[in-house]
Amino acid sequence: AGKGKGPERKPLFLDRTKGSEILFGVAPCWLALAQARRALFRLFLKQSGGSGRPVRGEFALQAAARGGPVLHVPGRELDALSRGRLHQGVCLEAAPLPFKSLRDAEEPQLGDGESGSRQLLWLVLEHIQDPMNLGALLRSAYFLGVDRVVASQGNSCPLTPIVSKASAGAMEVFDVYGTDDLQGFLKVKSAEGWEVVGTVSRPRDVEDVPVISCSEFQWDKPVIVVIGSEGKGLSLETQLQCQRMLAIPPGRALHPGIDSLNVSVAAGILLHSICSQKRRHGD
Repeated sequence: AGKGKGPERKPLFLDRTKGSEILFGVAPCWLALAQARRALFRLFLKQSGGSGRPVRGEFALQAAARGGPVLHVPGRELDALSRGRLHQGVCLEAAPLPFKSLRDAEEPQLGDGESGSRQLLWLVLEHIQDPMNLGALLRSAYFLGVDRVVASQGNSCPLTPIVSKASAGAMEVFDVYGTDDLQGFLKVKSAEGWEVVGTVSRPRDVEDVPVISCSEFQWDKPVIVVIGSEGKGLSLETQLQCQRMLAIPPGRALHPGIDSLNVSVAAGILLHSICSQKRRHGD
């Protein structure tokens, strides 16, 4: 039951390029086509008339410009390709997008008196495993002007199509770096003159690291904001690499059990609190 026209569906699945994945949704697919950061194999568009036709025409032109075949398929095929997720009539078979290596990154030169270098902001993610949260974090970081995102590669969610969709396609245009030695990376950046600030969900003392409200933070040197996992926050080893911890003060006495924020929402508030100082300090 529910098999439909089995023979017609086989070509979509049997000759998938080895190691490929299926991006879904207008923004991830459009930006992946436009950015040319991935190998692209096939574009799948919903075959129908209606209001989506001009958009699908633009997709087909973009894919043709990249030399990729375009298949017009029934909506049920797209549902199968995206595993029932919201595809908006577009799926794209593509190579995965890996974390970038910090070894390949161009390091900014920190000049003493340059306000631009003083106001560099990097976001470091430790143990973020929920792809929806990771996508939302990338979307906020891109929107708010974070200069670089670095993730702890061994214990974080990979850069999957779900992450790309949750990021509204920001993942396709924003480099995400990975490191296998997060504490070593933070130690090096601290020695180079960066301020490393961690985050805590509740304003409380943390292993000899001072905790301040995010509204008290003064951005006067290049800063790395470190965000921890959804449940446990930052590991003790990472906390000890931080010079200060930032907390978001709650607006009421909180009921036990609902006394913290979603990690991506908290990151958005903290990053905005810091980024809003650009106008005050910038030359």
